[in-house]
Amino acid sequence: MTTPDSLPAATRVGRVALRVNDLGRLVEFYRDAVGLAVLDRDEGRATLGAGGTGLLELLADPDAPPRGPDETGLFHTAFLVPSRAALGDALARVRERWRLDGASDHRVSEALYLSDPEGNGIEIYRDRPRDEWPTKGGRVEMDTLPLDIDALEDQRRGEAGVPDETTVGHVHLEVSSLARARGFYVEGLGLGVRQEWSDAALFLAAGDYHHHVGLNTWNGRTAPANGRGLDWFELLVPERALPPLRERLAKEGIEGEDDGQRVVLSDPDGIELRLRADAGSRR
Repeated sequence: MTTPDSLPAATRVGRVALRVNDLGRLVEFYRDAVGLAVLDRDEGRATLGAGGTGLLELLADPDAPPRGPDETGLFHTAFLVPSRAALGDALARVRERWRLDGASDHRVSEALYLSDPEGNGIEIYRDRPRDEWPTKGGRVEMDTLPLDIDALEDQRRGEAGVPDETTVGHVHLEVSSLARARGFYVEGLGLGVRQEWSDAALFLAAGDYHHHVGLNTWNGRTAPANGRGLDWFELLVPERALPPLRERLAKEGIEGEDDGQRVVLSDPDGIELRLRADAGSRR
């Protein structure tokens, strides 16, 4: 359900940034196994993406310790491809160059799951047409069902990389408290609740998308992240929505750094969120 001060439906996920030990290895992995293009690279960082748009920032930090088992942070970065054929190509790349952790039919989407060489979770998925999404009471009804991956790979076209239309469809986070995270992302930012799974997961979105941000407490993590892994992620907000969003954040007592075009916040677990004006969207 949207309200006048909800985030506009045109809000979307921008870039995701990871702190990594071995920049060269991670660049090769995301290029060859995931299929992203290397857009820019120097000794300390690399930008990968699709169609000339950056989707993933890799930040070299050779001394960062592995993420601890109690640390909150990234569950997975979810790359959205535009077709079932593109998902079949992704499956073929992963099978050839890496290993698949799982595959699911979520009723709203079909998804592949894997982890990069430093343990960062990845989802590659395609959305089903919206008129096929099951809904009830204004919310989506996602599920986790088996996916026939052999039939999916039969749809592949043999493309070496992801299509230009590929985006980061959503970011899924591991948090210490759903109540506190809900206070920040729903009451604070204005994302809407699209589905709740018992008392352990929330799926949030701007507008009627199935989710832009996932939150879960499945692994009982309680400490802020100090090791490698998620450094920050972006939500791109239409320019006209930033002034009322600033007012909302101030009203909710959420403080951040604001340079006029970007607001940098920390959620209750210290996860950095960057709200950036999206000049390409005025809805």
